[in-house]
This record gives sequence, C-alpha cells and structure tokens, in this order.
Amino acid sequence: MNKKRKTDHDIPTPPNPRQRNKPLPWQTVKPSQDDPDAAQRVEELVNSRTYQRADLDIEFLGHDDVRGPRLELDYLKPELYLRANGIQHTIVVFGGTRISEPTAAKRSVDDLQQSLENNPEDTALVERLAIAKRIMAKSVYYDIAREFGAIVGRSGTGPDDCRVTLMTGGGPGMMEAANRGAFDVGAKSIGLNITLPHEQFPNPYITKELCFSVRYFAIRKLHFLLRAKALVVFPGGFGTLDELFETLNLVQCRKIQPLPIVLVGEQFWKEVIDPDFLIQEGVIDPEDRELFWYAESAEEIWSQICRWHQRAGDPLVGEHSSSD
Repeated sequence: MNKKRKTDHDIPTPPNPRQRNKPLPWQTVKPSQDDPDAAQRVEELVNSRTYQRADLDIEFLGHDDVRGPRLELDYLKPELYLRANGIQHTIVVFGGTRISEPTAAKRSVDDLQQSLENNPEDTALVERLAIAKRIMAKSVYYDIAREFGAIVGRSGTGPDDCRVTLMTGGGPGMMEAANRGAFDVGAKSIGLNITLPHEQFPNPYITKELCFSVRYFAIRKLHFLLRAKALVVFPGGFGTLDELFETLNLVQCRKIQPLPIVLVGEQFWKEVIDPDFLIQEGVIDPEDRELFWYAESAEEIWSQICRWHQRAGDPLVGEHSSSD
C-alpha cells in the first residue's frame, strides 16, 4: 500500500542554525545537587591550555613542530589580501633604511657639527659626522625613490587600478620614500615588514589594507618576487644586498622568469659590486653581467623598465610615457 505523499504544508520548518528549543545535555554543567564540585572542575578544564582551541593557542602555534602551518599562514594572509585588492603585478623597491630624506639628513649633520664644536677632541664625533655627511650626500636618492613611487602610482587608470602596484619592505629610508611617492598621487602601495626581536614600525605611507607583518624571511622573499615585474635597488646595506643577490641568483639559474633589475646610483654600486672582476675570475659568465644595469633618475628607471618589457614582448599593463 502506497504511503501518503507529503504536501508543502507537511514540510517541517527549517531549524534555527544556531539555537535549539531544548538544550543538548552537554550545554549545561552537571547539576550541583548531583556533584557539588562539578562546576569548579569543569571551569578548570575549560580554562586549561590543552582545552584551548589550537588556532587560538599562541604558545602552541609557536612550537617548533607547528612551523609548517605557520609557514602556510604566513604565506596565505598577504596572498589573500593581495588577491582581494586586485594586485596583479608589482614593482619592488629596496634600499637602505638609514638613508633619510634631505631635511632630516641635514639636521643630523647640523646637530653633530654643533656637538663637535662643543667637544672638538671627540674622535668618535668626528667619525659620526663624516658618516652623517655621506648619508646626507646619498639623501638625493630619497627624492629619486619618492619620484619613482609617484610614477608607478600614476601608471594605471586611477587610485583603484592595482594591476601594477609598488611594493617595498615596509621600512624607513628608501622604502619609505617609494611608498610616499605612491601616497603623494593617491595610489595604493604595499609594504611587507618582517618580524624582528626588537620593536619596529611600518613607514606611514603604506596603504592600510596592504601593510603586512611577515614572520619568515623566506615567505617575505616569495611575496617580493611572486608578482614582480621589476626590482629597483637603491643604495643600501646587508638587507638590500640580500634581496639583490637572491634575485640575481634566481634569474641566473632561470628559477624565475627574468625581470629588469635596476641599480640606482652607478658610482655607489660599482664600489660595492665588481662584476668584471667576477667574470675575470671565472666565477660568473659574461652574460650574467647583463642581468642588471644602472640608472640615475626616476624617469630613467621607469623608461628602462618599460623598454625591457616591450623588448621581451610583455609590455607592462597600464604603462605610460613620461609625458603622461
């Protein structure tokens, strides 16, 4: 005998996705009349470290054995935000954090000169003043980096066009200058700070939703090059050299697609790197000398990058001429 077919009127009301009319047994603590100490013991249990949910347990997440998930999270957070903001390609800028803007550099020199007048026999002050003067001479690169950041910022169709976006390490100095240039023209820019044992701050010109703090250098390096269409390197120290040589090595080995690598300030860089010596010593090939070149101005950097991509048959999205 066929069962009666249900009508729409017979379909039960969908249950509340969060609440029940009658609580389940585990939603209440064991009654005190059955065990007066139950409530206290349950409170101790739910407040214990082992009961804490793994993704909320900071101490557990810091354990050596959880490094794999930490690496994945370190990669995923910036990646998902970059995707959400439509970041397709990046122009990566690196350079020294100690090279300040010209006014700040001059102020430092003036302060040291005043101190030296009061302490003319202080040899440490003499050395500090000499270094400060050399920093002041290099502060011209702050203005160049700032101008270059503005050029990259204007390369799209407007502030919300993030197809080609400036990316830096998020710190002061040259990276601040580049982010500041993009900020000046109302464009978004990215900053990838690295977690260090001491306190640090991102520079104030990074776009809020594109400012990240990354735990692992390896993940930071990955994000620097994952979307990179050029690496622009201003004078800097060990961190700058690290990013430069990492990229040169990856391109030399064809581990990544070749990209323009521009060293800003030929005089500085020829003191730091002597590729001709390396070729003569047989430790690199002559063709490796062509992996990078020098530039002296913001317009020169941008036009060279654009020409390189045109020759590669892969013109930059949204590129503009210097007259735009």
